[in-house]
Amino acid sequence: MVTPFAADGSINLDLAGRLADHLVSNGSDGLVLCGTTGESPTLSWEEEHAFFAAVKNAVGGRAKLVAGCGSNCTAEAVSATAKAAQLGADGALVVVPYYNKPPQDGLEAHFRAVASAAPELPLMLYNIPGRTGTSLAPDTTARLMDLPNVVSFKAASGTTEEVSALRAQCSDRLAIYSGDDALTLPMLAVGAVGVVSVASHVAGPQISAMIKAFLDGDHAAALAIHEQLLPLCKALFCTTNPIPVKAALELSGWPVGAPRLPLLPANDDVKQRLSETLAALRPT
Repeated sequence: MVTPFAADGSINLDLAGRLADHLVSNGSDGLVLCGTTGESPTLSWEEEHAFFAAVKNAVGGRAKLVAGCGSNCTAEAVSATAKAAQLGADGALVVVPYYNKPPQDGLEAHFRAVASAAPELPLMLYNIPGRTGTSLAPDTTARLMDLPNVVSFKAASGTTEEVSALRAQCSDRLAIYSGDDALTLPMLAVGAVGVVSVASHVAGPQISAMIKAFLDGDHAAALAIHEQLLPLCKALFCTTNPIPVKAALELSGWPVGAPRLPLLPANDDVKQRLSETLAALRPT
């Protein structure tokens, strides 16, 4: 979920609640708060806690709420995960530590420390080497499966091979989610169970229908929806996320504000591409 900002740059908590309600009413089974799309690098922990409370107040009990708790500092990730459990989160999204580029045994130690901070809180490990500079190897993930709260994995390496490798090492004990909207259907075909989606902000019902069709065995219907959504998925990543999705929401009547610096608002070319793509998705 994006983080809506008011004109003065503060979080618009009222709009956050209304947007969360809209997403849950339009196909989302859960919401990831304060992740990459939520601009976590430019939020303070205090802002994140207030944002989580506002969303929980709006949709608590209707959807699972997963709090972004990752950091390149293990102690900070441990503290954030313990706080998420205290606030009543249903899970924590914990990204591979970025910039430090730890070796695999360092990654394992990091995630073990985070898992022990809140043993009852389910964890989704998040692998996105394009942003972190380091990739969590499938065999490292497999070693972490002795931790009962390591239950899911957001796969954003850009390849379906990661899903196959994780399945081979971890079987279906690990619920794997696509971290790339354009790869949701291909990843479902090799064992993923869903998607942590950006496109769901503007195409939630279609994404939900695609996943349901695939799981129901109607692969032709799933493929047709995938092909319909592909231009939108590409447009939403034509420049750095969440610049395009915030613009798409603005074009759809949701005044979520511009991203915080160092990200900039979408330029006119991006807005035009998004406008045309959204228009093509609407029923005629």
